[in-house]
Amino acid sequence: MAITSANQLELLQTAEAVAREKMIDPELVVQAMEESLARAAKSRYGSEMDIRVAIDRKTGKATFTRVRTVVEDDLLENYQAEMTVEQAKQYMENPSVGDELRDEVPPVEMGRIAAQSAKQVILQKVREAERDRQYEEFKDRAGTIINGVVKREEYGNVIVDIGRGEAVLRRNEKIGRESYRPNDRIRVYIKDVRREQRGPQIFLSRTAPEFMAELFKMEVPEIYDGIIEIKAVARDPGSRAKIAVISYDGSIDPVGACVGMRGSRVQAVVNELQGEKIDIIPWNEDQPTFLVNALQPAEVSKVVLDEEAERIEVVVPDDQLSLAIGRRGQNVRLASQLTGLDIDIMTEAEESARRQAEFEERTKLFVDTLDLDEFFAQLLVSEGFTSLEEVAYVESDELMVIDGVDESTAVELQARARDHLDAINKKALDHARELGVEDSLVEFEGLTPQMIEALAQDDVKTLEDFATCADWELAGGWTTVDGERIKDEGVLEKFDVSLEEAQNMVMTARIQLGWVDPDDLVSEEDDVDGEETAEEAEA
Repeated sequence: MAITSANQLELLQTAEAVAREKMIDPELVVQAMEESLARAAKSRYGSEMDIRVAIDRKTGKATFTRVRTVVEDDLLENYQAEMTVEQAKQYMENPSVGDELRDEVPPVEMGRIAAQSAKQVILQKVREAERDRQYEEFKDRAGTIINGVVKREEYGNVIVDIGRGEAVLRRNEKIGRESYRPNDRIRVYIKDVRREQRGPQIFLSRTAPEFMAELFKMEVPEIYDGIIEIKAVARDPGSRAKIAVISYDGSIDPVGACVGMRGSRVQAVVNELQGEKIDIIPWNEDQPTFLVNALQPAEVSKVVLDEEAERIEVVVPDDQLSLAIGRRGQNVRLASQLTGLDIDIMTEAEESARRQAEFEERTKLFVDTLDLDEFFAQLLVSEGFTSLEEVAYVESDELMVIDGVDESTAVELQARARDHLDAINKKALDHARELGVEDSLVEFEGLTPQMIEALAQDDVKTLEDFATCADWELAGGWTTVDGERIKDEGVLEKFDVSLEEAQNMVMTARIQLGWVDPDDLVSEEDDVDGEETAEEAEA
């Protein structure tokens, strides 16, 4: 079939029909036709030739053109599509590198194979354009809820028709006991939209915490209007969930607004989530208070927060332990997800036993080191003294508030504590020197003999060694690996050295060694302060 013998307008009519069917730009279809005709022409005239086809957008006439590009003499490789400057002078005046010589060639006769190849090119280009259109349409809709129709199920994954394309609801994103049949209507959360080799993929979810938050936004107008904000969501999909809310209007109760009249609002969400039980909790900036709320319906007696380790200890009455933990640990697990803290739950009896053990341990310390009788040592512990350092260096007036302690007794107690500490320090320093610690580290301000001994045992024996340490290597810290928090032990952690103190000591060592110019540190701080001031001014 020759192009010239065909109805030229038929090309444009076909392009418009395909574009309407696939909902893409007709120009893309015409460009695909031009490329397919050019490929067919190359198979006729030679694959090394640069044949280009242009279809007139009004008449549908296809023009075939051979293009030859002017290149430098030493870069000439393809004699069919390139020519040197000297060769080009035969066809044009004052040619230069990069100029193109265009010659119209006769239209090709398209055989069966060429026509089939052209069809494949057009279909491929149309598919690519359709995928681009689908990606552009849905990339900004990630994080929203969409309604779809179930088409089929493949290996546990549900393929959902979402109007202008298909999306995937993976097996692990379905609520456990849900099952779907073709043509079932389904409401899902668009979790991710990304490009892959086989085209854009739209991933759906019904187990994501954000799905529940979006459902509440649809059911509760105050959330949609921003009067109430959802601060955190934790879910055990299909079983139980906790959602923390806060109201920015003092006259509106956030929990009551989310529950609705006779529970109508929360019940609509529960029905959509196949009966998942939902605890609605008031948000509080104070983490211990928020945790007490999050552990409902269990009652909490006492909360101890360790902010640095992001851990929290919760003491509950003995009869509330199972309720606080929940079935298979569900209640405490959801509370931990909601607050972002690791939670240790103990009963009042367990906490009392632990406190008694600590009391006995400190009593024994004072008995053994200060040569006191047990009763007097217990008095010290009862007044809040926990270490020899506190006894040795506290104001003597604080010791004299203890019954039976006068000024001479207080002086004697402190002298005994200091003598024992001096002996411990000397022993630690002697051991450190045996390990090879240099005077530069011993004389560094801020390190106690026990700290120097611990550093020496960790092969940190000079000020240079100390200056190369990272702050977390000294003070310890936490690392998250695969969603699990792992403790990093610090060399000086047992001496209660904070991360900030470790940073200051390491930086001081680097300044003393001349590795860091203190003026540079001051200028950097000024820059940071200036940036913060500028940001505050903009705000």
